Amino acid sequence: MDIPERLLQYRHHFAIAITASVVLSLLLYAAPRLVTILAYFWPLLASTAVFLILILVFGGTVTHMATDSHGEKAGEGLLDYVAGQPENVEQSQKYE
Repeated sequence: MDIPERLLQYRHHFAIAITASVVLSLLLYAAPRLVTILAYFWPLLASTAVFLILILVFGGTVTHMATDSHGEKAGEGLLDYVAGQPENVEQSQKYE
């Protein structure tokens, strides 16, 4: 008699596990196959792959050219502009 009492103690756990198994099996049965999904989205996947390859090809040449422009590292001028630090302090003091 000890075993049925212990099983009743975990009846909610069993119900949740059985319900989750049934829901998962129904989702797997009703879901489309992977080949169907790939057949639907292949133009998007192909164009994204071409776009990323072009970024890698042209990105390598552009970063090489932008590393030392006018004696500063790439992006420092933009960071200074965003931070609000003017390039020429003398010009900004003229207008005050």
